[in-house]
Amino acid sequence: MSIIIIISSVIIPILMVLLQRKWGRLCLIYHIIALLSILIFGNIAAIAIYSILRDNTVFMTNIHGIFLNPFFLISGVYIGIYIVYFVMKAISISWKQQI
Repeated sequence: MSIIIIISSVIIPILMVLLQRKWGRLCLIYHIIALLSILIFGNIAAIAIYSILRDNTVFMTNIHGIFLNPFFLISGVYIGIYIVYFVMKAISISWKQQI
């Protein structure tokens, strides 16, 4: 399973770059999904930390419950893939300008 995750973290961003070159509007869609994912990820994390501080519970034990939230996990996965896609796209643009 670990190897699938590692390979997917490279293949999916490459596919995103290639698809975005073919259909330019996908770039905007990728950005919008990234914005929504960042908001969801950040808000879930902030709410979890706030509730721990408010309830004065044990921080290290309760904060790990956040990993059971599927919205947190899905948005985090997309943010990671999007960052790799964004860097690949920037490298591609820089490469074209150098040639």
